[in-house]
Amino acid sequence: MLEQKNLDHLWNFDDPAASEAHFRAAITEDKYDDDERAELATQLGRAIGLQGRFEEADALLDTIDGDEPTVAVRVLLERGRLLNSGGHEAMAVPLFEQAAELADHLGEDFLAVDALHMLAIADSAHAEAWTRSALEYASTVHDERTKRWMVELHSNLGWILHRAGRSAEAMVEFQLAEQWAERVGTPRQQQEAREAIGECEQTLTAAK
Repeated sequence: MLEQKNLDHLWNFDDPAASEAHFRAAITEDKYDDDERAELATQLGRAIGLQGRFEEADALLDTIDGDEPTVAVRVLLERGRLLNSGGHEAMAVPLFEQAAELADHLGEDFLAVDALHMLAIADSAHAEAWTRSALEYASTVHDERTKRWMVELHSNLGWILHRAGRSAEAMVEFQLAEQWAERVGTPRQQQEAREAIGECEQTLTAAK
């Protein structure tokens, strides 16, 4: 199956239309086997969904052979994302739960953390608990690409706490996000972490 870094190379989340074109082109390349093309197709569906073409993305996911377990996890994730983006968060939750359980069983750490992270988004009433579960999971892995989740997860938890008026706790999370960003994050993540700390500092100062 494909390594996440190979998929990262094809993704530009700021330009899902360009990402769609990248995945359409990749699927036609001879260097990929059928299972890898199926995996690429799940990401094509995600790129289409990010453009708001939910029915088209759903129809594409219907065509993907999910017999290969990792592909099955990705299909569950992308169906869940489509439902969540389409305003059907409650329907997305069991798909993300299935994806997390299957990914964990397969040892697909990156996808397991992704599913837990999506559960925090779809199941907003339990966002803190899901995010802490994702952090606990990600803290045990050794793969650096999967470890990068620590940046986003600490940041997400920081904003959850910040919105709840727990700014001192939020600051701890933002500082942890910055530390992880410096270790394994992208320049963009490093900048966003510094900005979050600055905003939280303003909140704490105003509360004095």
